[in-house]
Amino acid sequence: MGYISIQINKAKGSADTGASDHIERKTVPKNADPTRTHLNRELVKFPDGVTDRTEAISHRIRTAGIRRKITPDQVRAIRIVLSGTHEYLMRVQEEGRLDEWCADNLQWLHRTFGQENTVSAVLHMDEHTPHIHATVVPIVTGERRKARKKQADGKRQYRKKADTVRLCADDVLTREKLVSYHDSYAEAMAKYGLQRGVRGSEARHITTAQYYRDLKRRTGELEANVQQLQTEQRQAEQQLDDVRKEIKSEKLEAAKTEAKAALVAKVGSLLGGNKLKTEREKLQQRISALESHNGELVRYIEIMEREHKEERTKFNEYMDKIQRYFPYVEKLLPLIDFCRNTLKFSERVIQELCKLKQVRLKGDFYSPEFNRKFRDENAAFSFEEDKNRKGHYHICVNDIPLVQWFRQKAYGWRNGLGIASTKQGKELKI
Repeated sequence: MGYISIQINKAKGSADTGASDHIERKTVPKNADPTRTHLNRELVKFPDGVTDRTEAISHRIRTAGIRRKITPDQVRAIRIVLSGTHEYLMRVQEEGRLDEWCADNLQWLHRTFGQENTVSAVLHMDEHTPHIHATVVPIVTGERRKARKKQADGKRQYRKKADTVRLCADDVLTREKLVSYHDSYAEAMAKYGLQRGVRGSEARHITTAQYYRDLKRRTGELEANVQQLQTEQRQAEQQLDDVRKEIKSEKLEAAKTEAKAALVAKVGSLLGGNKLKTEREKLQQRISALESHNGELVRYIEIMEREHKEERTKFNEYMDKIQRYFPYVEKLLPLIDFCRNTLKFSERVIQELCKLKQVRLKGDFYSPEFNRKFRDENAAFSFEEDKNRKGHYHICVNDIPLVQWFRQKAYGWRNGLGIASTKQGKELKI
């Protein structure tokens, strides 16, 4: 049997932007495979006008009917990572049941935290094991847990409405509920051969950074062991050479000139001695072991080089197909960087634009030329081919180039402030 993996963390502050950048791949971690990032997908449809996870969190809080003021340090979202044993999830993928697994995870999230509270769920396929990053806004109803405790202690001073809508992560993440989440998730995943871990186990999850630190440490230890074995081999070979030189030492040569019988006796005594014979056997055994280990290392290096060569060949074939069948992709790369770094578009929006589709957005859009943001409630962004330069593309808004659109926005903004443009510069109308 494999085991489920469920990690739950709080996200404080007005926007969980760091996690959003990771989940939406605005920042790509070192352990992700860029050639598989296109397999990642959003499992929850955003409401109209909402384009990414951060906006989805704000939209849920804004439309939930909360009357009480939300403090800056209050928990606005809960991050949940759902996965399982690597071998079992790879088997699910190979059997073509990945969509079914995603649907069961989504049903468990809706059943456990509420469909409206589950504002985002993203499947990541570009890391070692498939997993889902879910985002839950802790909207609850009913009186506060602390208020019920005060009433049980006889300290209740007043009574609030039982159906009050509140943002309260503490009510969602009690110790009892965390245990029940693991139990119910294990039941939902049992059909895939996954079960709950042992209750009360001292095993703890480690962070990705800790995993790579441990891996680097173990690799360093392995390299040190190899170097030690090589040193021992050289020492053993040196000892063997010393023994051979000792056999041909000057004492034996001098004894040979004195008497043949003495030489035979001396050589027989030297070669037949148990101590020397034992040492030679030990050295031979050690050398054989070192040669065998070196052979294994050589085979391992050859396998790694062969696999690396195969991966490089596949990558070159992959790039050749892109350049052959999608020649415009290379021309879109500067536009993609501008959309990601300057306009702050989500990966999903950029993917739609790269399909040469028109995407309507609302929000504040930054212009480097005017060093300010301009608001628009229904801007139609698209990648269009430059009519004057075949094979080149530029960003258009409402079918006009982005630079021209920003200048129209700036002109309207200046007129609204009463600023007129003159040949000498800008002049304020009084």
